[in-house]
Amino acid sequence: MLGTVESGVILEDAGLNVPLFDGKTAYFNYFWLRDNCPSSFDQQTRERVFDIFSEPGNPRAEQATVVNDRLEVRWKNGAHSSSYPLEFLRAYASGGKRPDTANLRRLPWFSNHYEAMDRFAFSDLDSSKDHIRRWIETMLTDGVALLTGLPDTDEALLDAANMIGHIRPSYFGRVFEVKTHIEPTNLAFTSKALELHTDLPSEDFAPGVQFLHCRANTVECGNSLLVDGLSVAEDFRALHPEDFELLCQTLVPYYCEHNSFDMRARQKVIELDEYGNISGVTISQHQADIFDLPQRDLDRYYPAFCRFGRMMQDEKYVMRFRLNAGECIVFDNHRIVHGREAYTATSGDRHLRGCYIDRGEMRSTYRVLSGEGRFR
Repeated sequence: MLGTVESGVILEDAGLNVPLFDGKTAYFNYFWLRDNCPSSFDQQTRERVFDIFSEPGNPRAEQATVVNDRLEVRWKNGAHSSSYPLEFLRAYASGGKRPDTANLRRLPWFSNHYEAMDRFAFSDLDSSKDHIRRWIETMLTDGVALLTGLPDTDEALLDAANMIGHIRPSYFGRVFEVKTHIEPTNLAFTSKALELHTDLPSEDFAPGVQFLHCRANTVECGNSLLVDGLSVAEDFRALHPEDFELLCQTLVPYYCEHNSFDMRARQKVIELDEYGNISGVTISQHQADIFDLPQRDLDRYYPAFCRFGRMMQDEKYVMRFRLNAGECIVFDNHRIVHGREAYTATSGDRHLRGCYIDRGEMRSTYRVLSGEGRFR
């Protein structure tokens, strides 16, 4: 129901209509306007300090006018007045999501990606924030990048990870050493072949970004394997749409159990982001628990699951390369599936030092380095 008109602004019971541009008007709810008054935010902490729950009743404008490209509102409840830039209102007029500079289009790649993979010198990253921004941009689009020239020290891995986020511990600790262990708790800590997988799906929230710093690699064989789960999932959706939906919707159990831990979680094999786009995959045969779906449901699920797994192993997708001492491969653990060929443990030394950070922190760092923010 239309209400009073205040200098082109139409006041209604629950909101108002304000002229924005080209003679068009847009409607804004009074609760939303009062909650997002510029004075509602602390300028130092950038957090909302206004408590809308403390309002004595529903907010309603007593008067509203447009003055010099700003909407000026005087409220009935109390003596408060608000001033909103029309540019700010225009950004929220249609109800769309706030633009995010970190929401970059993911670019699929295939087995021949090694030569084209973006490489970043560790010394450049240490001296230039713009190089860090471009490194994260590669991570957001390609899901993988290679760092070169890392010194052979324990601190090098931590220094690299801390450039884009804080180290996120797992049940293996803050860091882990990938080499042959006398009493291994994981297949990665042997010289056996390691099937294609994503790390730690047995955690409720599996790690987001993995770093593997090669300290030594003089063994025979032992090539690293990487697959872009996005590429496989996109092709799988086109070829087997019903199987694709099943893997997107069904939660399956994963576990990791040893003497000092017993981790269990459920994950979907194919992951979609908030926009409905494929963001990656979660898969690990060596941490897959016994599928406990109803047996009749498994009549459909297992064929779809195996069809996807076989497709992932196709040579079209598997990138094979040797990780050399001084290099650090960094990849999105929710998108890039990785593995390793078997190697001869007695033929030399192979030592990778690894850690994780969260994807959210990586995106946060990218937004900061790109200059985006509500208060900028």
